Amino acid sequence: MTAVLEDELSLVFSALADPTRRAILEHLAHGDATVNQLAEPFAITQQAVSKHLKVLEHARLISRTRTAQSRPCVLETVRLDAAVGWIERHRQIWADRHDRLEEHLAVLRGRDEGTPR
Repeated sequence: MTAVLEDELSLVFSALADPTRRAILEHLAHGDATVNQLAEPFAITQQAVSKHLKVLEHARLISRTRTAQSRPCVLETVRLDAAVGWIERHRQIWADRHDRLEEHLAVLRGRDEGTPR
């Protein structure tokens, strides 16, 4: 894996580490929204929401479009897909290791059962 991809994944996972940012992404999964719309469900200032949006934008998880006077935020799924792919690859590696360990333990148990005590 290239260093560039790892750095992009670090940005994504860092952005996803915050529950407010994850909630913003969940909101955007249902459609584009303005900063005011995204700020409504949170007990934080619009300025704080804007800071979260900057982190998400830097991680390229969202983008902002221009519609007349407003700049709605749009969910960008490409980076999420890359993170999911990374997680899935590593989940499979660990699942394979677990399966090999189970097989090895079964062999060891079989040896123990065949040995008189």
